Amino acid sequence: MTTVVERDRQAHLETLDEICQSTVAAAAAAVDRDAAFPEQSIDALRSHGFLGATSARDVGGMGLGIADAAVIVRRVAEECGSSAMVLCMHYCGTAVLEAHASDSIRREVASGWHLSTLAFSEAESRSHFWAPAGTAQRKGAGVTLDARKSWVTSASRATAFVWSSRPLEADGASTLWLVPSDASGLVVGPPFDGMGLRGNDSSPVTATAVEIPASALLGADGAGFDVMMGIVLPIFNVLSAACSVGLMEAAVRRTAAHAGATRHSDTDARLADLPTIRSYIARMRLKTDMARALLDDTIGALAAARPDAMLRVLECKAGAGETATEVLDLAMRVCGGAAFRKDVAVERYFRDARAGGVMAPTTDVLYDFIGKAVCGLPLF
Repeated sequence: MTTVVERDRQAHLETLDEICQSTVAAAAAAVDRDAAFPEQSIDALRSHGFLGATSARDVGGMGLGIADAAVIVRRVAEECGSSAMVLCMHYCGTAVLEAHASDSIRREVASGWHLSTLAFSEAESRSHFWAPAGTAQRKGAGVTLDARKSWVTSASRATAFVWSSRPLEADGASTLWLVPSDASGLVVGPPFDGMGLRGNDSSPVTATAVEIPASALLGADGAGFDVMMGIVLPIFNVLSAACSVGLMEAAVRRTAAHAGATRHSDTDARLADLPTIRSYIARMRLKTDMARALLDDTIGALAAARPDAMLRVLECKAGAGETATEVLDLAMRVCGGAAFRKDVAVERYFRDARAGGVMAPTTDVLYDFIGKAVCGLPLF
């Protein structure tokens, strides 16, 4: 018998598909062309409750877990990688706020009013996001923050940042804070104009003597590293992998459609009639399914608290990210000159797939962690 929760979940996913087919797909090309924040897509997702998808039901959210969050991000990524990454970072911030923010903040997130994101990576520590150089110092009853955040998704659109600093007074690697995006002393850098994921509004953010109340602390002073590793890393890696799988799914679908519809005028043969072309598309499908299987197994490992869960968390982002670049390389090869046209959209997925690999923890950093884990060495 189908439960009420299962019926609600299915209804949510059907609504998501409708939003993706209409609003997200329609806006994607302009978002990429203009390096514009996907306003219409995020507004549509907000109005149907998807910004509160992972918020608890007791504060007005959908109460969905990481598995359903991955389904949402993957489906959105099939139409627009930028929108999917904005959503990914929002769910990461939401996970921290669900664990450590006040009920009033949690209700704001669940309502869709609050767009969250992470402000971890810094110019000094680069991809070592767990070791911030930015500082926090007491000032009267409050705290002042100074830092140079190198890349913050939704930098000019987020309501507040889940912000990392060195500990205020305690031992430890880092401390986390909730910093309003309109706080005096915060400066968002130039608009993002990159190669891929062009609409995710990823810009540097500088904090100069930003004053926040001591109550803005998220978790204990000095415990930021534990929150990053225990809460943020699993959901970020899983949802990043989901984004990569979504890009691959779109590439397979568009490449197969192009091969089936394109003919040689002299022989009237379709591209899909050529064994070599079919072989390339078969490899695309196989690689996509392998990445998706690893993603699903990672989610299963987390749900069951398996001993290999953290290894899978490390593997899924690296595996999906690397595989996405391979699948999109094949898509470009199969579609040939047409792949470079904007209307085919393969080149947009090609660029988006490459952008995901450099988001910390980068693929190379993950390979180092995986190698340490396999060799029985401590990760840090």
